[in-house]
Amino acid sequence: MTTYHDLLSGAYVDDEIFALRPDYRACLLTVSGLTPGESDDASDALLHEAETTARHLLAAAPVEEVPHVAAWRDAYRGFGAKPQRTRNSLEALLRRAGDGLPRVNRLTDLYNAISVLHQVPLGGEDLDRYVGAPRLIRAAGDETFDTTAGGADVTEHPDSGEVVWCDDAGVTCRRWNWRQGRRTQLRDSTTRVLFILDGLAPMTDEQLHTATEDLATHLARLGPDVVVESRILVRPTPN
Repeated sequence: MTTYHDLLSGAYVDDEIFALRPDYRACLLTVSGLTPGESDDASDALLHEAETTARHLLAAAPVEEVPHVAAWRDAYRGFGAKPQRTRNSLEALLRRAGDGLPRVNRLTDLYNAISVLHQVPLGGEDLDRYVGAPRLIRAAGDETFDTTAGGADVTEHPDSGEVVWCDDAGVTCRRWNWRQGRRTQLRDSTTRVLFILDGLAPMTDEQLHTATEDLATHLARLGPDVVVESRILVRPTPN
């Protein structure tokens, strides 16, 4: 069985990603001991705070001109995606905030709120369904991705050169942080999670660290036995 240490130490970002975006950094968190639960007053309050933050941002500029959103739109264009059609997860949440962010369960509510509050794409994977260590690569095009279409389960393949997160069993998230696969998606019963925070300039290292710490602090209230471990993935320093 893969341990949290093995998972984090085995995680990597391929050199082709850093060639595409040298400013990219990822923070990975493994979390265990979570107690599942429905949305509650605390998660609702955090979402209200995130909705207020989003409305202030969008009152000052259109969503596509918010600096952190614009950076991800540029990154998507870099590997051939059309950001007006496939929106990064941060932009998707900001666009929903005006009408109210969804209330799903307290775990999902929490990380959606942190994503908006810190303007960082943030994904969560169910570790009970994860296989091996996470890696961010440019796809060959023959990798598998499980999703739904027209209400039916289907298997897709990413485009050649597309940026994808994957594990040993296939693609877990397409187009960097656009769409998560069904296999590892969080469920109401999830107790162990891998969180991935994606950072691009103008997000600073300090801001990424603050977002990570805020997420960890809020996760700690989701059970008396919560344990969080983390690792930062950055571009290797040239010799």
